[in-house]
Amino acid sequence: MVLVRGRDFDPEAALNPKVDLLVRLGALLALGAATTSLRATVEHAVEAGATEAEIVGVLIAVAPAMGLARVVSTAPRLATAIGYDLQADE
Repeated sequence: MVLVRGRDFDPEAALNPKVDLLVRLGALLALGAATTSLRATVEHAVEAGATEAEIVGVLIAVAPAMGLARVVSTAPRLATAIGYDLQADE
């Protein structure tokens, strides 16, 4: 998705849909977004060809910028968004 296309817009520089969605997921994780937002982005990323490993890899990639406390609080929401039933694991 390109928000602004100036006269110098280079379509070759645009991110492909999968990468765009993975970057968006990283931003949502860093912001501490709600599970519903994560789930919608995860679903779109999977439709665009992202694997579960790539989705979890996004959390690992943004972890240094987020800090340990945010990673620990966000990881269960991402797991739920991917489809894990955390209640069943208890």
